[in-house]
Amino acid sequence: MGAKAKWVPRPLVLWLKHIVHQDQVNGFLWDAKDLTGTPWLEACVKYLQMTLKVEGMENLPDKDDGRLYTIVSNHPLGGIDGVALGSIIGRHFDSRFRYLVNDLLMNLPGLAPLCIPINKTGRQSRNFPAMVRAGFESNNHMMMFPAGICSRKRNGVIRDIPWTKTFIVKSVEYQRDIIPIHFSGENSAFFYRLANFSDRFLPFNLAMIYLVDEMYRNVGKTFEVRIGKPIPWQTFDKSKSPVEWAQFVQNHVYQL
Repeated sequence: MGAKAKWVPRPLVLWLKHIVHQDQVNGFLWDAKDLTGTPWLEACVKYLQMTLKVEGMENLPDKDDGRLYTIVSNHPLGGIDGVALGSIIGRHFDSRFRYLVNDLLMNLPGLAPLCIPINKTGRQSRNFPAMVRAGFESNNHMMMFPAGICSRKRNGVIRDIPWTKTFIVKSVEYQRDIIPIHFSGENSAFFYRLANFSDRFLPFNLAMIYLVDEMYRNVGKTFEVRIGKPIPWQTFDKSKSPVEWAQFVQNHVYQL
């Protein structure tokens, strides 16, 4: 908010500091100040006391096969899942990957070097297409959450909103096979009610404010990660539109 921040009522500021767990987060950031990239992600996993049960590690291609991949996953939790997957992928590929993520995460020094930021809070930078192109033209694997936001609970089912087509279009353009991953987990019932209300009635994502709080609710839990076999980029031909292919891959992820 810049200079406008001074007009925010102090009780609201105190509430925001509480709901984003400012002191706890800053404590971790200080303790991990000398770490960046995959070691920082692994420190996060340890800090959050996560247990990861991974199936399908054999489906991850050899890190030295000379090829580049697009890694896509559902996004049930909106934060802790990204950290966990980054620690797995980063360890396997020697940190040679980049996230396409919410630009707010650029405020985390240990994570920022791995990020290509997407503006989720204001007008998208006109440089965004060039940034995505640079990511796919780089020597890094790309990790994406094609829903763009974390999963919603509708009609009793927790599932991502329809995936966008960017990962299909760019994977075909740059001839990258797609590695599908399913991550288990769910947020609180309160979060889903708030998210559905926000999506329906508000012009901004109010639920996003609660993602850190949801992260701390998930401390100490066990999560299942299922890695599928790479899908050749040649699969995505003209028989379906890119949007339809994106839906095809999304459905495949939920079948893992």
